[in-house]
This record gives sequence, C-alpha cells and structure tokens, in this order.
Amino acid sequence: MSDTKLYFAHATALIDEGCEIGEGTKIWHFSHVMPNCKLGKNCNVGQNVVISPEVILGSNVKIQNNVSIYTGVTCDDDVFLGPSMVFTNVTNPRSAVNRKNEYAKTHVGKGATIGANATIVCGHDIGKFAFIGAGAVVTKHVPDYALLVGNPAKQIGWMSEYGHRLEFDKTGNAVCEESGQKYKLEHSVVIRVN
Repeated sequence: MSDTKLYFAHATALIDEGCEIGEGTKIWHFSHVMPNCKLGKNCNVGQNVVISPEVILGSNVKIQNNVSIYTGVTCDDDVFLGPSMVFTNVTNPRSAVNRKNEYAKTHVGKGATIGANATIVCGHDIGKFAFIGAGAVVTKHVPDYALLVGNPAKQIGWMSEYGHRLEFDKTGNAVCEESGQKYKLEHSVVIRVN
C-alpha cells in the first residue's frame, strides 16, 4: 500500500492490501477501495463509494457519493463520475451462477463525464470528453465528445472539452462558447483543431 502520508483517507474508509494511491488523493467516509486498485494523483473519492478489485483510475478522477466501480473498469485522467452512477461487469448476472471469469471490460476516456444515476452496461467504452446525461443507460460504445441521454441512451449531439454543447455549421466547424476551442466534425467524428 502507498505511504499514507501522501494521500488522505477518512477514518471510516477501508483500503485493502495491494492498492496504489496517488499523492493528493482524498478518500471520504465509508468508502471501500478493494485489493490491488490503482488510483492516480489528486483523485476525490466521495462518501460510500465502492471500488472493486483491480480497478484502475487515472489522475484527477472525481467520484461523487454512492458510486460503484466494478472490476474490469478503467478510467483515464480527469473523469467525472456523478452521484449514484454505476458500472456493471457481467452482462447476464445470476446469483447462483459464478461468472467472475466472464467480467467484461469498460474503459472511460480522458475528461469524460457520467451524470448522476447513469448506468454503464459492461463492455461499452466511453470516449474521451463524452458526456453521459443523468439517468442514462449506456448499452453501446460512446464516441469521443458525444452527448448521450435517455434509456437506452441515444446520442443527441456533441460536447466541448469544457462541457458545452457544440453547434456545428454547414462546413462542420464549431467553437466552444467558454474556451474558444475549435472543433471539426467529419464522417461522424469530432476532433479538436486548436
């Protein structure tokens, strides 16, 4: 386990053996980091969070209260996980059938946001800077910068890296209203151009 002087863990938090926790990370009340997890620097793990064995989180990942992150999930840097959102790791769970060897993997790209009470069905990756609306149920892969809402989640647009909806003109160009960053949409793919 990492040197406890480099990160903060509330007295009620549980951190199991074999975990690596980055400097500046905070783990709050009643949260449980299970064996062999890796958490990057400056993460914030809210109250009553469960991080299952071998989960890997990048730096500056913000996890709000009551979130469950199951084995098979990886998150890149700067990911935001909203209150009570959940990942799954088995597509057809049954209490009486052990499927631990069938865990499906889910990857969340850099800067993505997953809203409150959203569910990410396992085996579906979330692209970088994607934005999943509150209560959405994701049942397919999510492209970079995509905005998805609903159950099942459907893409309704594109988001900037600052979290603003992008409005593309006829030539496929858009500008983030807050940052001034420019984006290009070609063949259903968005890229940042500056």
